[in-house]
Amino acid sequence: MFHDYWPYVIVMALVTYLVRVVPLTLMRKEITNEFFLSFLYYVPYACLAAMIFPAILSSTSYSLSGAVGLGVGLLMAYREKSLITVALTACTAVFICERIIEMVL
Repeated sequence: MFHDYWPYVIVMALVTYLVRVVPLTLMRKEITNEFFLSFLYYVPYACLAAMIFPAILSSTSYSLSGAVGLGVGLLMAYREKSLITVALTACTAVFICERIIEMVL
């Protein structure tokens, strides 16, 4: 049964390898275009946000409490608080919001 998956594993390995090697072989000079550099600078943040945002709303018992935690976290981050402060206040907001929702229901 496992032997049926070998072609898929090999193709996935080749694609992963090519995605990493092709840019290194094609781009030998330093990138000087400011627009492209700024685009590359923000790609990791955009990918991280795309992976985390759905989990924020679906990891709690109620979507509303996830949204409240997200809002509190964004507000604390906007006020330039430390990472631990942002995480703790967002978790506390989710906890309190879920207790309030459970009392109402």
